[in-house]
This record gives sequence, structure tokens and C-alpha cells, in this order.
Amino acid sequence: MNPKLFTLKNGLKVMLINTKVFSSLTTLLLVGAGSRFENEKNNGIAHFFEHMAFKGSKKYPNSLIISSTVDAFGGVFNAFTSKDHTGYWIKATNDHFETMVDVISDMVQTPILSPEEIEREKGVIVEEINMYEDTPQRKVGEVFEELLYKGSPLGYDIAGSRDTVTKFDRKTFTDYIKNLYFPNNSVFVVAGSITDEKKYLEIIEEKFSRWTSGDKINFSKISESQQAPQALIRHKRTEQAHLCLGFRSFSFNDERKYAMNLLSAILGGGMSSRLFIQVRERRGLCYYISSGSELYDDCGNFVTQAGVTNNIEKVKEAVKTILEEHKKITTGEISSKELKKAKEMIRGRLMLSMEDSMNIATYYGTKELLQNKIESPEEVLKKIDKVSASEVSELAKQVFIKKNLNFAIIGPFSKGDFESLLDI
Repeated sequence: MNPKLFTLKNGLKVMLINTKVFSSLTTLLLVGAGSRFENEKNNGIAHFFEHMAFKGSKKYPNSLIISSTVDAFGGVFNAFTSKDHTGYWIKATNDHFETMVDVISDMVQTPILSPEEIEREKGVIVEEINMYEDTPQRKVGEVFEELLYKGSPLGYDIAGSRDTVTKFDRKTFTDYIKNLYFPNNSVFVVAGSITDEKKYLEIIEEKFSRWTSGDKINFSKISESQQAPQALIRHKRTEQAHLCLGFRSFSFNDERKYAMNLLSAILGGGMSSRLFIQVRERRGLCYYISSGSELYDDCGNFVTQAGVTNNIEKVKEAVKTILEEHKKITTGEISSKELKKAKEMIRGRLMLSMEDSMNIATYYGTKELLQNKIESPEEVLKKIDKVSASEVSELAKQVFIKKNLNFAIIGPFSKGDFESLLDI
């Protein structure tokens, strides 16, 4: 794959990635807009607008027409909202490319934002929020970042709250759009079988010609000053306790992120990882457990998440075991065999993911949107291959600092149950 980057007159970046396999492709529009650009009053607007884009535009005036248009050529489409960007995508055979671009461009450039549809969709959004509340395995990650970034939009729930979203009106949406939805704050990616590069560019330029550039608002930078371990317990009657145990780390601009990938893989990257073996296989304390990192432009975190036996003593045992495995990494207990296995696992999973045009589009598009660079999987893997065991251990020492420890849990517990837990 050899991604080609172009910039249109209005500032929209266009990335074409010809995979030369199959006669299908993914078209993905990424916009640098997410929940961290919100405030207390409009929390949830990024996600809500993502929904409203599918409710009708100038050329496709309602959701049925939009869905029928895509269904008619066998395409699949959806969208997603994160804390720092939003994406709209359609995947279909390449002979329907022009219609794919037409639908996405019209949805974003000329949304109708009918007051009646906004009121109707409020019920849908509230039910989505309710669904997340009833899905603690998903919700606990939001609770963890609420703890880390309390008082900052980065700590807000992406979907917002029942209180905020039910107060939105059409002006809430138009104010939000005029602050962030600009072509010069976006990347349009086409990944798959590209039959005529020049023609594709002409179509994209024509379809997005109405979109005018502008100055986007900036998000509030995170200022971190944690001095002691902290916990957030969300009391809920559950059959399983869901926890996140993690530490503050660094941004995605930090070159230590490659060592972080290996640290994640060694600790909780698969069914042969240290935490899976120690917490699940040898002690039977959980069903699932994994480690990973969430990195942003100005901050980041390393976290282990697990669904643990719903018993306070078992939870404490699981936390103690997790922290013991963290400590072993800091003392340099990493064998050359374990390091090699972690590198091969990362390589295999990354390359397997590149078999899907949607993954390719997302991989390259987010790097260009958020980091303003093109970095191939091969380049990433070369950097990971160069990381030594001592570098992973040194990174662990830098990240696994007691005062930066954070613990979030959802279950039938109270704060008093964990008063001494973080002193381990």
C-alpha cells in the first residue's frame, strides 16, 4: 500500500490508498470534532450531531432515503464519535463510488436538522445512554477517564447525559457545526480498489465544493497534578464487578508509545499474557482481562480492565495480583522469548487488521487527522522491533508510579470497601 495525500482548494485533505485487491472500498470522512471540544451545557452534541447527519440532508431529505440509497447497492454504512474526532463511512463495491461520496458529503454539508427530528432523536439518545449504563463492561472505561480528567471535557461521557441532550435545540447544533465542521479540519479517506485515481479526485472535489474552510475552536489542555492514588466507585447492583486500574502516561506524540505497545502486550495482550494467566487461569478471579493505552494529543493513560468475581475479597485479590505483575515488569523481569512473542503478536494482529479496507482507512486517516503524518504499519513495526526489554522495563518504572495510580469500579460496593486497597 502506498497512500497518496492531496489537499483540495478548500483545505480538505484527501487520502487515496489503493489496496489492489477485491472490487470494493471504504470511503471515510474524519472530522476533528469530539466530546473534548464540548462544555457542560452542550456535552453530548458531537455524538448527537453524528446521529442527526443521518436524519436528512438537502439531497437526501430523510433517514429512509439515505438508508435506501445505500441499501440499494448493497453497501454498509455507519458513523462513530470519539473524544477527539468523528467519522462517517460507507463500504461498498467501487462501481458505486460516486454515490458513496455524494451521500457522505451531503449529510455533512447540508444537514436539515429538523426540530421535529431533533425532538424524536432525543428519545433514541437517552435510550442509548441507558444502554451504556446497563453495560458496565463498556461504562467502566468512561468512569475511569471521569476520574482521571475530572472537571475537563476529556472526562465527560461521549454520549452526554439525559439532562444535557434533552435540552438541545437546533441552535445548539448549528453553533457546534460552525465551530468545528470545516474541510480544513477533516480528512477524507478512500481505501480499497481504486480504479481511476484522477476521476476519484474529481468526484471528491466536486461533491465537497460547497464546504468552506474556517477557524476551528481549540480544546482545553489537560493539566495533570495528581499527588496520590485515587478511586471512583460507582455503586450498582451487578452480577460481576467491572474495574479499571491504571496510571497516567503521555500523549500519542511521545516516541515511548512503541514501548507502550509491548508493555500492553506482555501484561494483558492476549490469552497467554501475564495477567490472563495469573488472574484468570491460575486464580479463577475473572472472565476477561486486558491491558492497553488511551493516548491523546496532550495526555494519556495505561489501563488494565477486568470483569472480576463479585466479591470484595476476590476483587482485592485481583487488584493485588495485577499490581504485583506491574511491579515485576519494573524490576526487569522480561525474557527475550517473552519480548519476541509480544513483538510477533503485535505484528500479526496489525497485519491481519490490514485485510479490511475499513481498518486501513481508519488507521491512516486518524494518523493524518490527529498527528498530521503518514506512518505505515511497516514503519510502526520497525520501531517496535527496535525496542529492547530494558526499554520496556524503564518505561514501566516511569509510568507505574504510585501517586499516579487510579482505580475505578462498577459493582455493589461503597468507597469504604476500598479505603486501604490503593496502599498495596
